[in-house]
Amino acid sequence: MLDFPAGTKHEAKCNVTYGTMGHLDPKQPPVKRKPFAAILNHSFVQKVDLILPEELYKIIGDSISTEFVKPIYSRVILPLKALVEGEFFNEYIKKGNILMLSEGRAGVDNVYSLKEGILTLHLDKESYERAGLVGKPEGVKGKRGTKPRWVVEINLRLPSMLHGKKGFDRIVYAFKNVLTTPVTWLFHDLRPTAITPDPLDGHFPAKKTASPRVSQPIKVKMPVIKPPTDADSLYGADFDDYAIDVQEWLSLVLLESPRVNSDDNIDPFLSRYVPPGDSFTNSKLIKVTWQGFLSPSWVHKTFVQMLLCVPQDEWFACCVVGFGDGPLGESKAYTILKLPDATKEFVLWEVA
Repeated sequence: MLDFPAGTKHEAKCNVTYGTMGHLDPKQPPVKRKPFAAILNHSFVQKVDLILPEELYKIIGDSISTEFVKPIYSRVILPLKALVEGEFFNEYIKKGNILMLSEGRAGVDNVYSLKEGILTLHLDKESYERAGLVGKPEGVKGKRGTKPRWVVEINLRLPSMLHGKKGFDRIVYAFKNVLTTPVTWLFHDLRPTAITPDPLDGHFPAKKTASPRVSQPIKVKMPVIKPPTDADSLYGADFDDYAIDVQEWLSLVLLESPRVNSDDNIDPFLSRYVPPGDSFTNSKLIKVTWQGFLSPSWVHKTFVQMLLCVPQDEWFACCVVGFGDGPLGESKAYTILKLPDATKEFVLWEVA
């Protein structure tokens, strides 16, 4: 058979941006320019890692533990019909602002999500046809080995979304007669103060707090992490190599791989990896991790707090991973590296 190259249109790609953050107003932090826009473009976040030098952590560690907000989220079992009934519908969807994500494997199971009042249903063909809702095909068209799937988006904040309206009653009917299976949800209320009484309490949620976990000091061979600055004909190729090498090194630090350890002496027959660059310094790094059902707005606020409390000559990296909510189960991720000895310069890697 002929070995034709596979198409890369639907494969994950990494976009790299090198720039300056500009002025940072603590009262009105930016939201439309990078890297801040990349943070808010995520729908749901499951893990945030901060990588920073041990010396820097000794300075700001107490602030991270005491001043940074600890996100609170819940795990609860609900059928879809509970979202459009009673006080839950009125308080959380019509008036409030919540994030919800159901269990299930994207691209295989029926998976539901709710953000900014928009309920998104990822359905298999049978469920879609039985529900009678209007949607559109999802995923790669005509790909062999994949079953057809559909996605339905319902804006529950529209004025027409009221009981007694024909379109809304059709949705309620589908939830009561077709999509009836209760599923486990992750639930996050974005309002600063909780509702009293809480409509969620009747479903007996398990509340959880995402507290920061601090790693033991990681001994590393510290490379030069500043990008090349020579604007010659080879600059583009040099920056490509820099972006790939530093991203790989940061990924190994996240994994606490022994390959980046300053004492690593593995046989080169087993691993030929060396940190990027020609000169290294022995250093110790700290990794601070939050894991759970986190909101992009919380990540944005945490990143701004880090920028405000970190001296300009220091560096840190913020690594964020989303849930596997793509049509093929892929998840979005990005890494923001605040460069040392630079006035708010950054490098941003976006994988999507």
